[in-house]
Amino acid sequence: MFKTNMGGMDRGIRAIVGIILLALYFMGTVTGALGWVVLIVGIVMLATAVIGWCPAYMPFGIKTCRTR
Repeated sequence: MFKTNMGGMDRGIRAIVGIILLALYFMGTVTGALGWVVLIVGIVMLATAVIGWCPAYMPFGIKTCRTR
């Protein structure tokens, strides 16, 4: 459906950051409005890492994956 535009390093970093943000939220380290922002950003980071496609890269033509 979507063409992969993220490389392995990009995906790995996003996954780690996403997991850290989700951990901060669920451990109660970050709460309130900032907690909601951290939760949403963590989910988006983890989701884009899993599917390998970042919609923010599309308008700029950015691809961090190797081209074939």
